[in-house]
Amino acid sequence: MPPIKLKEIIESMSLSFKFWGVRGSLPSAPTPQDWAFHIEGIMRGFFSAGYKEPSQITKFFSSLEIPQLGGYGAATTCVEVNSPKNQIIIDGGSGLRGLSDRILTGTSGHGRGPFHILMTHFHWDHLIGIPFFTPHFMPGTQIHYYAVQPELESIIRSIFSKPTFPVPFESLMSKIHFHKLEPRKTFNIGDIEITPYKLDHPDPCWGYRISCNNKIYAHCVDTEGTRVTREELGEDLPLYENADLMFFDAQYTFPELAEKANWGHSASQVGLEIALRENVKHLLFTHHDPGATIQQISEIKRQTGEYYKWRENSARENHENFNPVIWDFVHEGYEFKLK
Repeated sequence: MPPIKLKEIIESMSLSFKFWGVRGSLPSAPTPQDWAFHIEGIMRGFFSAGYKEPSQITKFFSSLEIPQLGGYGAATTCVEVNSPKNQIIIDGGSGLRGLSDRILTGTSGHGRGPFHILMTHFHWDHLIGIPFFTPHFMPGTQIHYYAVQPELESIIRSIFSKPTFPVPFESLMSKIHFHKLEPRKTFNIGDIEITPYKLDHPDPCWGYRISCNNKIYAHCVDTEGTRVTREELGEDLPLYENADLMFFDAQYTFPELAEKANWGHSASQVGLEIALRENVKHLLFTHHDPGATIQQISEIKRQTGEYYKWRENSARENHENFNPVIWDFVHEGYEFKLK
């Protein structure tokens, strides 16, 4: 059997992700007082675990998950998706600034572009990072914006305008292109296949089904999940079906959904129900509430675990099929690979 070449290994991979922003509504971080309380809790945990010496700190830290130490992050929605040959960016929340910084350091494989930015909708938390995406100011750089909504170009242009931003759109050094997408119609960016589907949100919002090398990613942010059954989802059902990875809005606890109906955000239990029924393999929860502390998000995660266990036990007791889902709550900087 001939040896497998590195190029063949790379081209056999499908999609990798980095989640540069996972907060909802507006950038938000713990207050100094909250951080002080959190650090005190970490110190108490160090000693209660039986550690005493400073040399044991690294060992203790390695036993904890990143959010237990550093929280879930402050930046709003921005997702980097890489295939073996191309890169796309979903939404321009404040997390886009972190990706921009990496591009400037030359550590990104797509430092010179072209850059492809898919927009789900135009609420501020998904736009706020756009004027700070440095490639806009780099001569000759090609930047492509995509959205179903017809106002895409006018909104991007309005971001770069005085008095709210000092550099007008006409002064940008890059070459910017706008692409209006057809609902539920597939198009390609290189080796990446993309289809927009409508989400449940008070303002028009579109999720994306993204595939490469037979691996599927479902981007489902912002959505309330008010259409529950397959019949209600109708022509938007394919967004979820057999996804290898689903990125789902879980801003609220399940009881909060009733209080905040029509706000356009959901709870983890809703995402789990869709994932279990539609044979989703991995599920990541995002769009954490700006007012939620580290402890509150961790508590929502604990409740999600209880619900998942209840669904698993219920299926076993009733002799029903149960397709297991691997799930987690993402933090800023979270990375994931589909191979």
